[in-house]
Amino acid sequence: MKTSQIVLSALCLITAITYTSCVKDSLDAPVEPDPQGETNPPVEEIPVDELELAELQIPTDFEFKTEKEVSLVINDNTLNVKYDVYAYNDEIVIGEQITYLNEEDEEETDFDISVDNLNHLILSGVPSGGKIEHSFIVPDYFEKLYIRRKEGFKYSSAVVDIVSSLVTYTYLPDNSGKRASNGKPMVEDYLYCVNGGGDLFQVDPVTGVYTFISDMPMGSWTAAIDQENKILYSIGKSSPYPLMKYDIVNDLWTTIGNVGKGGPRLDFNSQDGLLYFSTGEKLYTIDPQNANILSNWDIKGLDKKQGGDLAFAEDGTIFLCSFSGLYRLALNSNGDYDSTRISGEDLPFQPTSMTFDSNNELWLANNGGNSNLIVMDTETGGWEYRYGPSSTSGITYDRAINDLTTFRIFDEVTVDPDTDGDGITDSNDEYPDDADKAFEQFTPSKYGWGTLAFEDLWPFLGDYDFNDTAVNYRFVAVLNADNMAVQLDIHFEVTSDGAGLINAFGIELESIAPSLIESVTGTVLTENFINVAPNGVEQGQNRAVIILFDDNHAMLNIPSMVSIKFTTPITTNQLGLAPFNPFLIVNGDRGKEIHLPNRFRTTLGVNDASVEGVNRDIDGNYQTDTGLPWAINVVHNFKPPKENVPVNQAYNFFNEWATSGGTLFQDWYKDSNGYRNESELQD
Repeated sequence: MKTSQIVLSALCLITAITYTSCVKDSLDAPVEPDPQGETNPPVEEIPVDELELAELQIPTDFEFKTEKEVSLVINDNTLNVKYDVYAYNDEIVIGEQITYLNEEDEEETDFDISVDNLNHLILSGVPSGGKIEHSFIVPDYFEKLYIRRKEGFKYSSAVVDIVSSLVTYTYLPDNSGKRASNGKPMVEDYLYCVNGGGDLFQVDPVTGVYTFISDMPMGSWTAAIDQENKILYSIGKSSPYPLMKYDIVNDLWTTIGNVGKGGPRLDFNSQDGLLYFSTGEKLYTIDPQNANILSNWDIKGLDKKQGGDLAFAEDGTIFLCSFSGLYRLALNSNGDYDSTRISGEDLPFQPTSMTFDSNNELWLANNGGNSNLIVMDTETGGWEYRYGPSSTSGITYDRAINDLTTFRIFDEVTVDPDTDGDGITDSNDEYPDDADKAFEQFTPSKYGWGTLAFEDLWPFLGDYDFNDTAVNYRFVAVLNADNMAVQLDIHFEVTSDGAGLINAFGIELESIAPSLIESVTGTVLTENFINVAPNGVEQGQNRAVIILFDDNHAMLNIPSMVSIKFTTPITTNQLGLAPFNPFLIVNGDRGKEIHLPNRFRTTLGVNDASVEGVNRDIDGNYQTDTGLPWAINVVHNFKPPKENVPVNQAYNFFNEWATSGGTLFQDWYKDSNGYRNESELQD
């Protein structure tokens, strides 16, 4: 072969190899040559949290819901038993900085911490025909329900997983029988516990079972029960140290007055009807009627004066514990109390609370985030762990017990009248003087708020700050003794009116005919474009439509309530799920309604596809072609962004939530650490 042929063959081989390599590279990471023959580097993918709203890839079936529907069935054939149902989670909430006296009587500044697990009461009711059946919504991030059962003064509870839209709970009675108390009349004891996080809960001393009772107005280190009047007293942990009273029968907290002094020890003396309160080396009496301190004594002989509690034995003897152990107190000739130490040495735990049960056994709890319950002999000072992480019971509570007191339930017929004759005893009846009303169902919860936030430029794109009109709401369905709705109360407040337009707001009850409405009261209609029938619903509608107000500017920051009464009781299934079908009426144009995604307009609503400009909602489903809504329902007190600040710039995880179809950061709207840019939110 000639040299020129060899060279030519070699060049062809090199060219072939080079070409093959270029093709492979272009498949792995394609690049485009520019006109000058140079290649552009590959475009880097923008992280989801940095995308503009219009750039989000939103799943086609996502409707921007923050809630899910739950249908609950409770089976229980017991008479006069009441259920309370809560949305449940274990979140720990960090609050504001507070200054308080800790259990060692030292002033301390820290962040207020509470557990957000039982702040969301959804409904209360008594089984009718052996059942309670209700449907409701809960925020998407809730995965459990807390079901509390009250039979007389006895509480029990269960935590039930929400594994599907249907949740069924069947009560299985405890057939172990009542517990006798050393030859005395039958009595059952329950340990009532409080802590600095503001929890009031119950522990069954026989089984160790925990049941939540109530959220307290303020966290506390103290608790004492007036057994005869069924009242629990507690002193708040921070200044001005309010004396709080809990009515056990009616499940109601009130504040009596300010003690002005904090400390860890409290008990009620049934012999003189006074509260005995102790801190350090001092003992005081407090009048439970007005929170006034009446008298005080010095306590002599305490080895350590910090922490602990005090308790009255059955014979009236005062026992006090501090971090150095258990003491018996006795009044001396000088008018002071001498303390006699019973426990032989410093205890291996720091007691923060104690109480006597009906068997005269002394129960104590120790200091710590996961407290132990301990039983002690008052004669010898001997003790044992009964429940908690140091016990062998296998039962722990994962929470502090900062004080204990005993509530006794005697085997006697308790007089619990039925004043209104509706078959529900007064202690279980939210309306004991009204035979047509008995219970309540809440959306989103008894003390919580939801928010409906709107962009009012539909069908054109807005700035997506969702502050044109924002309405906070709480719906309360009032139920009768058969768990049927007789009334609907809508508590609401306009929290933002960033629009330059005057907007109205209404709801449609989609399964309710206008004739089923007896009356509507509380609406505020001043602009003369809403026609109202004599019963308060809007005229010309096929379904019941109530316009709450017709001028968002005039309603800003004004708490209001609209009440709707039905002509006949209806099932909660027929009533539907709050917030029902809410909508905005834009700038006095009655036909121009803005709804949540994929919700139907009312009879009077119009979808005019021939508007001038770029119509972003040709099909009228209230979502753009990329999936963005003009209205959003947040099952929380939503804080709207400032004017012209898109919601994803104010809320750091909105993009992740939206692009995941609502599976990620389901609580994106909360004030959890790192979730919000507070400077971008309205004050």
